[in-house]
Amino acid sequence: MSLRDLYSSYNQQIQFLTIYIREAHAVDGWDIGSENRVHDPRTLEERRKIAGQCEMTLEYGIRTYVDEIDDAVMSAYAAWPERLYLVDREGCIAYAGGPGPGGFVPGELKAAIDELLENQTSAP
Repeated sequence: MSLRDLYSSYNQQIQFLTIYIREAHAVDGWDIGSENRVHDPRTLEERRKIAGQCEMTLEYGIRTYVDEIDDAVMSAYAAWPERLYLVDREGCIAYAGGPGPGGFVPGELKAAIDELLENQTSAP
């Protein structure tokens, strides 16, 4: 199960979005020697450029938004290095995956989506 699979299955019922946060494996940070080598952005414009490249590389159709350079969203959601969340219509967190990459489990998110949708359809 991948995010692309989830998006394909649920995009008519759930709004998906990706928030690009601080680069986890920047060459001037924690370099893991990947082929996609980027420097940790110092400006919002630099971060937007890297996020755009990431969005094109992933090709899963989910719109990417960019966290401010002060990392406000990343801090609020304890999202570094990556994390999956499901937020319900009231703005409450219905699912918070563990920190990635080990906690990045799309199958768990699918189960949470199914439960949320089931509860919404069975609510009075």
